[in-house]
Amino acid sequence: MSNGPSRVARTLATWFGCGLVPRAPGTMGTVGAIPLYILVARGGPWAVAASATLVALVGVWASSVLASEMGVKDPQIVVIDEVAGFLFTMIPASPFSWRAVVAGFVLFRLFDVTKPWPIRSLEGLPSGWGIVADDVGAGLLSAAAMLALAAAGVLP
Repeated sequence: MSNGPSRVARTLATWFGCGLVPRAPGTMGTVGAIPLYILVARGGPWAVAASATLVALVGVWASSVLASEMGVKDPQIVVIDEVAGFLFTMIPASPFSWRAVVAGFVLFRLFDVTKPWPIRSLEGLPSGWGIVADDVGAGLLSAAAMLALAAAGVLP
């Protein structure tokens, strides 16, 4: 992995090394998304949504490159999809609160790991689309749960 685009793709796909941890790389990728969320949350839900979309699109490219190079459909070290999914989860979490971050983290990990219908079917999309789409789906389902928690008065 010596050329520039490949190195950039690996750095982004592993979210600056979060995906290289030996145990629970998806969880570590989600943890790695929190600083970005804190940074963009200052701009409100539209900034979070724009960031989530950008990370998802970059993630399709980066994960496609890395999956192709590794010869694996969905390499475990790719965690940019978790970053995108967590950002989608956090779109309705305005204003910023640590309670919302914890709730979003737990909800996203729950839906990402269990992949309820129709999320699991998104994995069948080609290349990076399949790697990223199921996490975006888990993020959108988590965002709906976040809205429900806010409506119930549990979150600000």
